[in-house]
Amino acid sequence: MISLALFHFLCSLTVLLLLPLHTSAGDPDPMQDFCVADLQAHTSVNGYPCKPAKSVTANDFFFDGFTKEGNTSNNLGSALTIANVNVFPALNTLGVAMGRVDLAPGGLNPPHIHPRATEAGIIIEGKVLIGFVTTANVFHSKELSVGQMFVVPKGLLHFQLNVGQGKALIYTALNSHLPGSVIVSNTLFASSPAIPEHVLTKAFQADKHTIDTIRSKFGAKA
Repeated sequence: MISLALFHFLCSLTVLLLLPLHTSAGDPDPMQDFCVADLQAHTSVNGYPCKPAKSVTANDFFFDGFTKEGNTSNNLGSALTIANVNVFPALNTLGVAMGRVDLAPGGLNPPHIHPRATEAGIIIEGKVLIGFVTTANVFHSKELSVGQMFVVPKGLLHFQLNVGQGKALIYTALNSHLPGSVIVSNTLFASSPAIPEHVLTKAFQADKHTIDTIRSKFGAKA
């Protein structure tokens, strides 16, 4: 007959074996020095296949997309330049991406979510209100100026608003080579095909006219 102590040991061992052996805060760790993405490949599973090492050059590891100011002449007064694996293939499997956010006076980087990454950023120019909402529906925000840093936990709704007198510039870093961005307003009112109208009227406790008016602002048909 199995002893009580041995039974407890076997139960504990079973629980340990059922627990995940490795927990990652970002993308999986690479198993090679680099894996410059082959963007022409037909398959992609948590990353692109690697270019043959003999085809990789020094230029693959450099990106100049942040050298130019973004065009903020739009309704939001903002421009996002992203450096992810799709535009900077050397980031493939490395678990990192970056962004440049340009904001005109009063410009807004609208409420959005990064489903696969935590975001950290630093204010390079101007004065910016940073805000995010937790899963407990608690809103955290603060006005930041040059040199100050912020962090937004993975998957939480957040925004950046220029509250200064001049333009603002933010650089951000994200712990995924393809963090994704779900802009809430676009997702709700400009999806294709459209979310059923009765879903939106009930969710927002609004009438059809209000929903149709909002949709029209995004170029969507009522």
